Amino acid sequence: MLNFLLPLLFVLQSFAVNTNAQHQTKTPEITVLTQKEGVSIRGLSVVDNQTAWISASEGWTAVSSNGGKDWRWQQVPGHEEADFRSIYAFSKDKAIIMSAGSPLVILMTEDGGKTWQKKHQNTHPDIFLDGMDFWDEKHGMAYGDPINGFMQILSTKDGGETWQDLSKNSKGLLQEGEAGFAASGTGIRVLDNGVAFIGTGGSRSQLLMTTNYGKSWKAYPCPIIQGTSSTGIFSIDFHNKKQGVVVGGNYLNDRQTENAVFLTDDGGRSWQKPESGTLGYRSSVEYLDEKTLIATGTSGVDWSVDGGLNWKSVSKESFHVARKARKGTWVLLAGADGRIAELIIK
Repeated sequence: MLNFLLPLLFVLQSFAVNTNAQHQTKTPEITVLTQKEGVSIRGLSVVDNQTAWISASEGWTAVSSNGGKDWRWQQVPGHEEADFRSIYAFSKDKAIIMSAGSPLVILMTEDGGKTWQKKHQNTHPDIFLDGMDFWDEKHGMAYGDPINGFMQILSTKDGGETWQDLSKNSKGLLQEGEAGFAASGTGIRVLDNGVAFIGTGGSRSQLLMTTNYGKSWKAYPCPIIQGTSSTGIFSIDFHNKKQGVVVGGNYLNDRQTENAVFLTDDGGRSWQKPESGTLGYRSSVEYLDEKTLIATGTSGVDWSVDGGLNWKSVSKESFHVARKARKGTWVLLAGADGRIAELIIK
């Protein structure tokens, strides 16, 4: 029996090695699909392999429903000065956009962007929301910088029709000078059963976690570079409840590589520094599968094929955000000068 099993074991090991080698030799390429000069894109939501939306500065949005071949751009009437830094798209017809800064507006379209309806507004001079995410068609959450010591947290249970203020549940979480970043809308991520994570930066950097849709929170310190208003966690992603990654750095020194990315395998309770990190400040990170990740920022695009332990440069081009289709494999990047690009792995 042993003589029979040894050749079989050798074949299986060889297959695993060859499969891993093939994975390692894959080459990522970035191809620009469309561009609108003068527009800065930070909001990106990819529904499936055909449908994607962006939200941007000066009130611009765009949607494609044919895999990026065509994009329908629109400047939302009455909001031409708004900076829509976060978007969540449900389909080619329905999407929600959220502005950064005061006044805050949350708008919804259900006809592919032809018309938009205001669902929430806040005129407080200090309001500044950073991102949002949804658990399902009904339940979602948005977060933003603190007011009077309370992180701003909004919750919806009806698909964005109405929003409830849960900010008081954040009591004691943040210290003076600690806040979020509206760099790509990916400073918040939700998982199943009411789990959500939020990254902070500034004077201190933490990973905040709720397991009950924002009713209560826990805070875990993160060793990413921090201490000034331009440093901290800018983006997070989780492959599952325990396996996650945070990226950031110092956006005022976007080629600084020290302590700009960390990994966790216990939901943020402890952190591991990669063997080789990202090649600078990164404002967005995304799992493509369990082992493959992409991170992007103003100084370039990096990827990892070993779960984030080692990162290599894909491009020196600047992008603010990268997202993978929730229901598919399509990967898009977007950034300054209205550039929308796709990542193809050959």
